[in-house]
Amino acid sequence: MKFASRMSEFEGSDIQEILKVTARPDIISFGGGLPAPELFPVEGMKRAMEKVLDETGSKALQYSTTEGLVPLREKIAKRTNKRSGTSLGTENVLIVTGSQQALDMAGKVFIDEGDVILCESPTYLGAIDAFKAYGPNFVEVETDGEGMVSEDLARQIESNDRVRMVYVTPEFQNPTGVTWSESRRRSFMEVINRYDIPVLEDNPYGELRFQGDTPRSLQSFDEKGNVLLLGTFSKILSPGMRVAWMCGEKELLERFVFVKQASDLHTSTLSQYQINAFLEMFDLDEHISTLVEVYRHRRDVMLSSMDQFLPENVCYNRPEGGLFTWAEMPEEVSARDVLIEAIEKKVAFVPGGAFYPNGGHENTLRLNFSNMPPEKIRQGIEILGRVMGSFTA
Repeated sequence: MKFASRMSEFEGSDIQEILKVTARPDIISFGGGLPAPELFPVEGMKRAMEKVLDETGSKALQYSTTEGLVPLREKIAKRTNKRSGTSLGTENVLIVTGSQQALDMAGKVFIDEGDVILCESPTYLGAIDAFKAYGPNFVEVETDGEGMVSEDLARQIESNDRVRMVYVTPEFQNPTGVTWSESRRRSFMEVINRYDIPVLEDNPYGELRFQGDTPRSLQSFDEKGNVLLLGTFSKILSPGMRVAWMCGEKELLERFVFVKQASDLHTSTLSQYQINAFLEMFDLDEHISTLVEVYRHRRDVMLSSMDQFLPENVCYNRPEGGLFTWAEMPEEVSARDVLIEAIEKKVAFVPGGAFYPNGGHENTLRLNFSNMPPEKIRQGIEILGRVMGSFTA
């Protein structure tokens, strides 16, 4: 049977096999980006669904508009404005089926084969996979502890006339956990505002802040309507609901509405009604505060365990929020080799090389701290430290 040539980009990867291993109950997994399931608001969601079915069941079970449920879009716009320094209205919000759909649609809207996508180095693996089907060339822009380096961004734009999109995650980046400084955000947007290039500002983790002040979004500095801000309920309510959103200029979002209509008509009406009811019945900020308290403690346990057990020649980030930290071993050490031995001892993580679209950096790894309880985190890092020690001594 003959398939479209793009299917060659969807061959199974070793990372998918790693994540299958992490699902085993006997594994201490630092591999996935999973929220803690014991914190899901099950009872609240149950009451919200009862309210929806009792009061608006016939509407919630029907087809809906592609743009999404108006009351929910209103709430998202207000919440985003409060947090991000934006001035969005309902017309500036499009509901999507998880942020992953937004990434896929961006590829459809902006990318022809051979076009260039600029991204952080490293960048989110799911975005790489979403964009690959459209045949782009990835150019990794120099990235440091404050975010994407604006001078290199400008150089890359000026040296390549096929740059069509920039993809970034400025808050608690996946995989590194780095948050961009405000000065770096301003200088980045000064560059973007000089050019007519769209930016995907992905922000799935921003509300999971453990310390420090919430910075303004890139979109708040946008002068040309080029920034699309992505958000999701996956990390603050439930990933299983598959409800997320895109914020942007109405004229730009209309292109995504056309693409979404052809893809799935609309995001689940029932899920949108249920989340909207939950937001009306309960205090989302209070729920997020509980998440932050638990995840902050788990981060602290992971970092203190890394301080105690990891070899001195392994360096790592100390994130102010989110779900991940990032470690680098000496250049000659392969994280994939470390992983093989770690899995034998029932500990898993994701090798960092997968987050570089052009390869290399095999001495790096991503560690998730949200999904395991503190005692498992400490136990797993102690084991990982011994394994690393055998490779880095």
